[in-house]
Amino acid sequence: MRYIIAILILLSPILAMTQTWSCYGQDAGGKRYASTQQINDRNVDRLAVAWTYRTGELATYKGTYALEKACFETTPVLVGRTLYFSTPSDRVIAVDAGTGAQHWVYDPGVNLHADYSEISSRGVAVWPADQTAVKTAAKAGATTNPPAADSLRIFIGTVDGRLIALDAHTGKPVPAFGAQGSVDLRAGLGPEIQETSPPAVIGDLVIVGSSIGDNQRFDLPPGVVRAYNVHTGQQIWTWNPIPQDPADSAYATWNGPKAHRTGAANAWSILSTDPARDLVFVPATSPSPDYYGGERLGSNLYANSIVALRASTGKRIWSFQVVHHDLWDFDIAAQPMLIDFHNRPAVVVGTKMGFIYVLDRETGVPLLPIEERPVPASTVVGEQAWSTQPFPVLPAPLGLQTMSVTDAWGPTPDDLAEAKRRIAQYRYQGPFTPPSFEGTIMAPGNVGGIHWGGMCYDPVTGMLYTNINRVAAVIRMLPRDKVDSLEKESGETLRAETGRQRGTPYVMKRDYLLKRDDQGIVMQTKPPWGTLVGIDLHTGLKKWEVPLGYMMDPAKYPEAREWGSLNFGGAIVTGGNLVFVAASIDGHLRAFDSRTGKLLWEYALPASAQATPMSYELDGRQYVVIAAGGHGKLKTKQGDYLMAFALPAALPAGTK
Repeated sequence: MRYIIAILILLSPILAMTQTWSCYGQDAGGKRYASTQQINDRNVDRLAVAWTYRTGELATYKGTYALEKACFETTPVLVGRTLYFSTPSDRVIAVDAGTGAQHWVYDPGVNLHADYSEISSRGVAVWPADQTAVKTAAKAGATTNPPAADSLRIFIGTVDGRLIALDAHTGKPVPAFGAQGSVDLRAGLGPEIQETSPPAVIGDLVIVGSSIGDNQRFDLPPGVVRAYNVHTGQQIWTWNPIPQDPADSAYATWNGPKAHRTGAANAWSILSTDPARDLVFVPATSPSPDYYGGERLGSNLYANSIVALRASTGKRIWSFQVVHHDLWDFDIAAQPMLIDFHNRPAVVVGTKMGFIYVLDRETGVPLLPIEERPVPASTVVGEQAWSTQPFPVLPAPLGLQTMSVTDAWGPTPDDLAEAKRRIAQYRYQGPFTPPSFEGTIMAPGNVGGIHWGGMCYDPVTGMLYTNINRVAAVIRMLPRDKVDSLEKESGETLRAETGRQRGTPYVMKRDYLLKRDDQGIVMQTKPPWGTLVGIDLHTGLKKWEVPLGYMMDPAKYPEAREWGSLNFGGAIVTGGNLVFVAASIDGHLRAFDSRTGKLLWEYALPASAQATPMSYELDGRQYVVIAAGGHGKLKTKQGDYLMAFALPAALPAGTK
C-alpha cells in the first residue's frame, strides 16, 4: 500500500491540473464531455487556430499502398501538460498541449507493405488511468509494487498485432513489459489479429479486443478479449465470445457441427470501464462470416452483445444481445457509454441499426422499453434467420428505417431513373431483411446508423448527441459453384466488394446505393445522407436533428448544405452549450448549439477529419483539438495535421 500512496503524492501536482481528457472518450465511460465553458455559444465565432503540429506521416507511406488505406482517426489524450496520440501507422507522438511543440516520437516499425484492410489507429491509453483508480486501489489496500510515479505509461495496440508499453516521459519501450516492451497478440491466434482502437486500462490491467477482417472464411480466430498486467505484460485472463464450454447456457445457441469453430464476434471498437464496480464493458461484433450463418445456426450468444465482465477476473457478469444471429454486419461499433440515468448507473449502447439501448449497468436490464418484433425469414438455402429482433421503443430508431423506389434520388433525371431501377430490382422488407440471391437492400447499412464515432452525453442537461450515417448497402449471395459465370455479368457484381466466405456454400457481394463519377460520390437515395441528432434522455425523445456537412459542390448545388454527408468520427459536447464535430467528407470542423442544433461556427481544415475532437483547459485557456488527415478508402483529402483551436488570448472568458 505504501507504494500506491507514494504514487498519489508524487502525481498530485499533475493530477491537480486540469485533466479533462485522460481517456479516448474523455473519461473511462466514454461520455466525451468537457465541462469547461470558456468557449461557448456566445463567442465560438471568434475561435481561431492556436497551434498546428505536422506528423510527417504521409512521407512514411512512400513506396507502399498505405495511402489508399490510411485513416487518421486518432483522438489525443491529455496528461498534465502533454498530449499523446497515434498516427495511422501506429507511431506514437507526445506534444505540448499549450504550444504543439514536439516532445518525442516513437515508431514501432509497422510493415506497411503487408495486407491490412485498413491502416488506422484511434488512439492510445494511459496508466495510471486516472486519480480515482489509484485512490480505489489504495483504499483496497493494494500491495503490488508499481513503478515510480515518473514512469507513467502509454499503451498502444498496433495494426500488426502488438501491444506496446512506452515510458510517457521518454517515448521508449518499457523493457520489463513483455519482450522488451511488447506483447505479441497474434501468438496462438494467427496473423489476422489487428488492433485499431486504444486499449482499456483499469487498475493494473490493460485490456484489449481485436480487429479481424471477418468475411473471408467462417473459421477465423475467435474475438477473444484479453487482460495483461501493466507492469510485466503477463496475461491475466482471456474471454471468448464464442462459448466453448457446454456448461455455459450460451453454448446451445450455436448449432451445427462446425458452429463452435466460428470466428470473430470480436470487439474492435473501444471498451469502457467502471473502476468502482470492477467492470469492463465489451461491445462484441458479428461472427464470421458477416452475411451467412448457416454454419452457426441459433441466436449466437455472446456475439453482437454488450457484455459486462468482471475486470479483475474476466468472468461474465451479464450480457444483452442487440442482434440475434447477425446476417448484416451489425457490429456494435460505438463505445458503450456509462452514465447516470434517473439516479441509476446505466450503460448506453448505440448501434449501426440506429438503435439506442439504455441498460442498467449492474444487471443489463433495460431501463427504457424494448420490444421483440417479427422480422423476415431468409430465402437462402441452408440459412435460418432468427424470427425476431429487439427494437427499442425509446429512443426511437434513427437513420434509414425504410426503403422503396420513392426514396430514389439523383441530381439529374437520368441519375434518378438509374437509382429507381437499382432499388426496384432488390429485396427489402425492413431493417432486418436477410441477404438473398437476387440482392437485398440493407437500410440501415453496415456503416450506420451510429458507427465507431459513437455518442456523447451532457450529464448536466441529460442530452445525448450522435451523428448518423444514412446510406443503404446491397448484399447478394452467390452460389460458390456459379461464381465464375456470374462474375462475367455486367453491372453490380463486377464493381462490388467480395467476401469469399470460405467454408460456406456462398460468396458474398456488397455494394451501396451510390455511385462515383466526376462529381465524386453521388448518392442514389434521398438526402439527408448524414445528420447530427440531439436526444433528451430524460424522456427518450428526439429534440432536434440537423444535416451534417455536405458531399456535393454547393456552388453547383446550392441545396447541398441541407443534404448532409457520409461521416466517420464522433462528436463531443461541452459545458459552453456546444457540440463540436468534424467527420463529414467536406473537411470542416463545426460547432452547433447543443440546445437547438443551430450551426454556429465552421472552419475549413487543410485535410479532411474523420476523427473525434477533444477539448481541455490549460493555463486558463480552453482548447479544441482535432486530427485532420483524411480517409484513404473514402478518398477524402489526406494530410498529417493535429490542430488546436482557442479564443484569441486577449478575449475574456465568457464574452463575445
